[in-house]
Parts: sequence; C-alpha cells; structure tokens
Amino acid sequence: MATQRRKRAPKKAAPKRTIWRKLFWLGFKLSLVVEAFMVVFGIYLDTKVRERFDGEKWQLPVMVYSRPLELYPSQRLSRDQMLRELNMLSYKQVRQPHTPGEYTINGNRIELIRRPFEFYDGADGARGLRLTFNGPRLEGIQSLENQRQLGYAQMDPVLLDRLNTEDREDRLLVRIAEVPDSLLVTLLTTEDRDFYQHGGVSPVAIMRAMFANLIAGRTVQGGSTLTQQLAKNFFLTRERSLWRKLQEAYMAVLIDYRYSKDEILESYLNEVYLGQNFSQGVYGFGLASYFYFGIPVNELDIDQVALLVGLVKGPSYYDPWRFPERAKTRRDLVLKLLMDHGSLTQAEYELASRQPLGIIARGQMSYGRTPAFMGLLKREIQSRFGADLLKQSGLKIFTSLDPIAQHAAERAVESGLADIEKLRGKKKLEAAMVVSDWHKGEVVALVGGRDPRYAGFNRALDARRQIGSLVKPAVSNGLTLATPLKDQPIRIRGQDGQVWTPQNYDRKFRQSVPLMDALASSLNVPTVNLGLQVGLEKVVDTLHKLGVQQEIQPYPSLVLGAVALSPLEVNQMYLPIANQGLTQPLSAIRAVVNGDGSLLYQHDQTAKRVTDQQASWLTLFAMTKTVSQGTARALSAKFPGATMAAKTGTTNELRDSWFAGMDNNELVSIWVGRDDNTPAGLTGASGALQLFSGYMSQRGVNSLGLKMPEGVTWANFSRASGTRVTSDCPGSLQVPAKASTMGSPAGCAS
Repeated sequence: MATQRRKRAPKKAAPKRTIWRKLFWLGFKLSLVVEAFMVVFGIYLDTKVRERFDGEKWQLPVMVYSRPLELYPSQRLSRDQMLRELNMLSYKQVRQPHTPGEYTINGNRIELIRRPFEFYDGADGARGLRLTFNGPRLEGIQSLENQRQLGYAQMDPVLLDRLNTEDREDRLLVRIAEVPDSLLVTLLTTEDRDFYQHGGVSPVAIMRAMFANLIAGRTVQGGSTLTQQLAKNFFLTRERSLWRKLQEAYMAVLIDYRYSKDEILESYLNEVYLGQNFSQGVYGFGLASYFYFGIPVNELDIDQVALLVGLVKGPSYYDPWRFPERAKTRRDLVLKLLMDHGSLTQAEYELASRQPLGIIARGQMSYGRTPAFMGLLKREIQSRFGADLLKQSGLKIFTSLDPIAQHAAERAVESGLADIEKLRGKKKLEAAMVVSDWHKGEVVALVGGRDPRYAGFNRALDARRQIGSLVKPAVSNGLTLATPLKDQPIRIRGQDGQVWTPQNYDRKFRQSVPLMDALASSLNVPTVNLGLQVGLEKVVDTLHKLGVQQEIQPYPSLVLGAVALSPLEVNQMYLPIANQGLTQPLSAIRAVVNGDGSLLYQHDQTAKRVTDQQASWLTLFAMTKTVSQGTARALSAKFPGATMAAKTGTTNELRDSWFAGMDNNELVSIWVGRDDNTPAGLTGASGALQLFSGYMSQRGVNSLGLKMPEGVTWANFSRASGTRVTSDCPGSLQVPAKASTMGSPAGCAS
C-alpha cells in the first residue's frame, strides 16, 4: 500500500530559476547570433563604404574651356569687349572690388580682381588689375596690389561646355577649402549642429526632433545627421522603413569611424541633390551655384547661400523658378536660424532677407552656347584621341575658342543676313563662318548657320560647295605679278565634246591684263589662260600643298573653282598664303589635362613649309590689291588706312557667295547661299563680303604687316611683255618680284 501511495504522489514543479536560466541561455545564444550577424553585416557594410570612399566617388563630366583672354598694352580690345568677357565669366559689378570675381567701371577704366585658376601650365592666384582703354585698344595694365605697370596678364577662361554627362547625375566637384565659411556654417546650423561632436548618429538631434514634432503634432524636423544623409544618398534607396533607417545609422557610424569630419563634409557638399536640370539631377553645391546663380560657389552672398542650403529640404517643393514665394520664405527661415545662433547680426539678417532671389534664367548655366564649335572639337577629339578620351572622369579640355571673336562672328552672320535679305529682297539665306588665328593654326570662332544656337547641320564643317574664284590664288601662286595674261574670247572643247566659253563677270574683254590686276578684279578669262599655261596638274598639286585633301580632277573648269570645299577647308587652304608658305592642320584644342591635373596633350604650333615663302608673299600682296582696288574695295572705303588681304568668290548662276579675308591676326572664310542649292542671287562682294565687313566692324582691324621677305624687291615691268625695264620707262608697272627670276632691266622698247 505504501508503495502504491508513493507512485501516485504528484511530481514537484520545476524551480522557477530553471526556466529563467533557460530563457537566459536562449537570449544569450540569440544575442550571439545577432552580434555575429551584426559583425558580419558590419564587415559587409564597411567593405561597401570603403569601396565607395576610397575609390572614385563620382564620374565627373569633361570640362571644356575657352582660351584665357591674354591682356597686353596696345592690343585690339575695347572696353565694351572686355565688359562682354566679364559678363560671360559672370563677374559681378560692384562699387569697389574686394574679392575675386568682382569689377567696377570708372570711365575708360575697369578695375577687377581676377579669379584664381588652375591653368594647364600651372596655377595662377587671384590678382587685382586696372585696365585703361583708348577707343578700340587696351592702353595699359596696372597692378592694384603695387600700382606697377604690367606688360602682360591673363584672365580665367570661360566655361564653354560640359561633356560626358549621359547619366542622370551632374555635378561640379569642389574641395572643402574652396567652399566659403558662410556655406559651411549655414549648412551645419540648419542640418546638423552637432556634426563635429557626434559619432555619425546624434541622440541629441533625435531627441530634439522628437520633441519638436510632438509640439507641432506633425513631422517638422528630422533627426538624421549629415553623415546619415550621406549614407542614404550614397548607398540606400528612398524607401521609408525601420530596416533602412538601421542600415543608414550603422553605415553612418562606420563612415564616421573610418574618415575625418572634413572628408565626410566634403563628400556631402558634392553629393547632396539640389535640383533638376531637364533630365539630369543637379548634385552638389558646386554645380548648384552655377545652376541657380551662374557663379562659382566661393562668390556666393549669404542670401544666396541660404537659398541653396534651404533647398536641401526639398529642391522640388522649394523650386525658386516655380515657387518663388515659397523659396524666399524658406531662405529667410534659414537666415533667421543664422541670426538666432549668432552667425548674423539683426542688421545683416534684415539686409539679406530684403534681397531678391537673384536667380538666373532657368537652364542658362554658362555653357552649351557654341554647338558648331563643339562639333568641330568633338571631331578633332575623335580623330586625334579616339572616343574613349571623353569617358575619362574629370578631364579638362582647353580650347582655342575666343568668346569675343565668337560673339562678333555670330552677330555678323545674324545681322548680315538680315540686312542682305531686307536690302536685296532675298529669302531663306544661310551662312557659315570660320575664323582662325593664322599665326598659331587655331580656330578661334566658328558659326554653322544663321542661328548660332542650333545644334543641327553644321555648314562650317559639312556644307561643301563649289568655291568659285577663291581658287584663283592657287592658280597664280609662284608667277610674277606683272605677267601679262590674255583677256580675249576663248573656246575650250571638253572630253565629252562640249564647248566651254568662259566669260568675265562683266562680259567684257581687256585684251591683256597683268596677273595682279586679274587676281584683284577676279577676271575669269585671264585665269583660265593662266591655268592652261602653267598646267592643270600643277594647279591640282598646288591645291594639295595648300591643304586640300580630296581628289581633284584636272578639268579646265577647276581654275574657276569647280571644286567643292567647306568653309573650314577653305580656311585651311588659305592658311599657308597668310603665313607665307607655312601651314599646320587647323586645331580647336590647346591642351588636355586629366582629373589629377597631369598634362595629357598640348597643341604643337610648329608649322611646316608647303610652298615657297617668296611666292606666297607675292600672292598675299596681290590679295591686298583686291581690297584697295579690286572686288573687295568696299572694305577700303569702310576701313580707311587699314591693310587687309582678301579674295571674293562667286559660282555659276550666283548660287554661292564666298569670301576669304585676313588682317594681321585672323583669317576669315565665309559662305553665303541656300541649303537647297538654288541661286542665292549674290556675288562674293554683295553677300559674304558684307558679313566679313560686319565682323571686322565689331572685332576691330589690326592692319596686315606686309614685311617683305628676303629675295623680294620692287621692280618695274613692261605691261606689254612682262619683262623687267628701267624705272624711267613710261607706263611701266612697278610691283614686288622675286629677285632671282626677274633678270636685269631692259630698255623701254622691250
């Protein structure tokens, strides 16, 4: 019985400490698992952080710059042209310049502080300059620092364009040392006051945000630090979830542990989203400064800084173009925060809050304004380096484009065509213009059509049209200018049996004319006779030496311009004539610098000789007679006392109007006509010459210096025979000639 009672006795309950012990061990094991997971996950996140921060953070666009404006006394540069350059550089007019990017005007003087700039041949710091102008010339340069007269200075170049921005993010990288203190103070005051104290996550900021949100009854303030925002922008999506916030906080702690506060802040300054430029996002304060105000970030005023920092909260909601009042309210709130925290005085706050937003027109950042020139640049990059060059991040390309010349060329084309159409009743005219520095072989301006902003068909590069009389210097190159040429009716039977009877434009015959007069007056019949005399194969050879690359058939019509070239190719062809037989391929690139500042390429300005120096000089001299007494004599009347060389060109049925002209600095080639190749009804003088005249009126003329080369001397020649005669012979023609070919003077009867 006792045994049975023991079996039926109930079991004792397990002690409570045993349950808690099991729970403890379970929790301990779970914590180990969680800890292990966090360690492994932390290692994973740390790897991601280091890959991004230690590598190339962003794919930066290729920056394309103009030439830097070189300043020297007596150069061709008016006060208005200088002001236009300053406007393109977004310099700010003030009463008295104190910081880089500011200038003032005092009569014929401009005082400015040039911005520092990293040129391809080295850095140049900020510099104060006083420029004195006298009409179309820069009279003197004086240093504002020590009042010394200077013989040379240069401006920072204009940002022309930004390439390789195919992705949806665009930014302009800035270093923290380049950012004004006002921006750093404003950003930290508004977004993260404890930035330099916390370890990536700020419990104080979280509590402050919770308290503010409870009082307001809605979310009015966030607790994320700049480091958390950076982690979210760099690595995470915009998803709102606890898991994402945990990742954000974890990565922020890792970032803060791995990198210095200045490195983190610099990354944030370049990563933060601040607006939308069509399909591309505007990222970072460097680009936003240009996007909204057209100036570099280090030149922002405090009200502009406050607007940009205010946009961090919501660039679309506070878009200053769409919602100006909303944007101004946000800006003023940021300014008040600065005042409340002692960064602004009451007076400074009131002054800044009274300022208008001052934003530029939407989409008009200071680049993308020269599509025709950029077309030339991209082709040269492709042929010289290959397409992969533009894939490099942070590349800088320094070009030869002169914004002053470009502006003058664009205005000359636009206004010139409008005037021709109004005066002559023509319609649907188009034009192209190429301007080069013939000393350096550089393209300084290029216009592809009457609308310079149109990025479509580029006539300067792709409109190959017959050049008419522009070919004539190639026919006459190398002969004595006094050589008599027959100007009588001529009949030439071609291989197809057709008879060609060339005519002069005025339908008159002069029996015999000196070569120089035939060239100056652009007479066709003497030129045909000359071409047949020297040989058509030799004319083809001369054209190839002058730079024409295409195959040319030696037909008699060649000597009257039956060869099709583009305005750029015409400019190349005339380059050795301007440069006394020396030439080089025309280039739009001066230098290329990679992302770390190393020089990858610099244009070699070494020219090679392709034609005889003396013969080329004589051709150039004859072209000055085109201006003084020939088909371009209208220029002589408009620019009295100025020496220029030129050649007009007209094709059959007045389809194409051509002009090539030069002064001591620039060579200009111009085409005017219609895209459908119907007759334009214009000669070279009534069409293209008018655009050249307009260009030189704006640009100013530097008279051509015709320094006679060794081996060329003045001599008298018989008009009838072309032989050298003594100076006392009546009716003889005095011209420069090669001493080696003219022999001793004969008697007057010769």
